[in-house]
Amino acid sequence: MSTIDGLPAHVLLVHVIVVLVPLTAVLAVLCAVWPAARRRLVWLVAVLGVLTLAVTPLTTSAGEWLEQRVGPTPGLRTHTDRGDAMIYFTAALAIVAVLLVVLHVREGRQPVGRALAGVIAVLTIAASVAAVVQVYRVGDSGARTVWGGVSAVQPASTPPQ
Repeated sequence: MSTIDGLPAHVLLVHVIVVLVPLTAVLAVLCAVWPAARRRLVWLVAVLGVLTLAVTPLTTSAGEWLEQRVGPTPGLRTHTDRGDAMIYFTAALAIVAVLLVVLHVREGRQPVGRALAGVIAVLTIAASVAAVVQVYRVGDSGARTVWGGVSAVQPASTPPQ
């Protein structure tokens, strides 16, 4: 995928990642630490986790297409490297979402030990925090690459009135 309605697909897809990763992470943590939330939201978290995992390689692929047209710069290389690693973070988020579903299903059949629920909660919190931090790092490096010099530019002069 290279463009969508004339715009580079990466520019549009990246916003899906920027919204889905934190949303999935917050809902996953809620499900991990609050059983009532888990009963209501666990299937949504699972769908969001899988969707986020599926969109990540589309976004990075579209970014690689755009990188070939823009040309390499040190800032872009940093952004690309961080973006390429994002798949590991969204995979971890999807895995903990599946673990939350497993926990939910097991709870419906028989009482689950606090140790198992605790381990899944710790894994979920760790994966969620890591994914949000990484999406921030990727986005920050991309924004600095694209917009880094804008703040140094003098504002346009206003026409006399």
